[in-house]
Amino acid sequence: MNSVRRIRVGAVSYLNTKPLIYDFARFAPHAELVLDYPSKLADALAVGKLDVALIPSIEFFQDPSYTIVSNACIGCRGPVLSVKLFSRVPPAGIRTLALDEGSRTSAALTKILLKQRFDIEPKLQPLSLGGTLAESDADAVLLIGDRAIHSPLGSFAEVWDLGDQWCRWAERPFVFAMWVARAGVDLCGIETALEQARDAGVAHLPKIAEREAPLLGLTQPECLAYLRDNLYFYLGPSERSGLALFHELAQRQDLAPQGVDLGSVHLEGA
Repeated sequence: MNSVRRIRVGAVSYLNTKPLIYDFARFAPHAELVLDYPSKLADALAVGKLDVALIPSIEFFQDPSYTIVSNACIGCRGPVLSVKLFSRVPPAGIRTLALDEGSRTSAALTKILLKQRFDIEPKLQPLSLGGTLAESDADAVLLIGDRAIHSPLGSFAEVWDLGDQWCRWAERPFVFAMWVARAGVDLCGIETALEQARDAGVAHLPKIAEREAPLLGLTQPECLAYLRDNLYFYLGPSERSGLALFHELAQRQDLAPQGVDLGSVHLEGA
């Protein structure tokens, strides 16, 4: 066992990731699992502190040497529930936009939808990790993750579920995050382990919901419905098509560089 190198794997600490890392230690005993915010995982992968990480899709576009190593992902084919834009004014009138620093993909998606649908580019403000709506006086505030599932108090002109908005407008699924490896890494069979963990997690959604619901102030049925009905964990051809469109639009707004080969995505079993 000592001859097997321990591979460092980073995953998001949100509820939406629990099915992807279900019983992870059993499927990948040679891996060390690190939990953190999406943006921090992306930074750690970029500097070599992680070998493989579940990173925001916008981060995958930043480095042409990255490789998607699993057909497990966090995506949606409709409302996602955990990524929302709370607007205090009608969307066309948004002039200031506070962005949750936890995920750069959701921030890019918000910018793209506002530009494509209303031809606006609001002045941006940061919202600290764990920040609340009350901390910002911006016209609109993006919240992601477990905090976005709960409906905050306050009066809003409109609340966007970003998954729903994208899927209706683009008529394609959206991929928020996927498993990516940096260049030159010996994967040690982690590709198979990631898909095995995903398959086991999807098969045990009720058990995951029962365990996680009390921690988030949700009922077990609410938690189960979110995992089962709002999320999609398979990176298939439709998801790749949505990813390609997101990349194209991100390039137009200088949110992503040219030269990313989306054709290299591994889709075996999708």
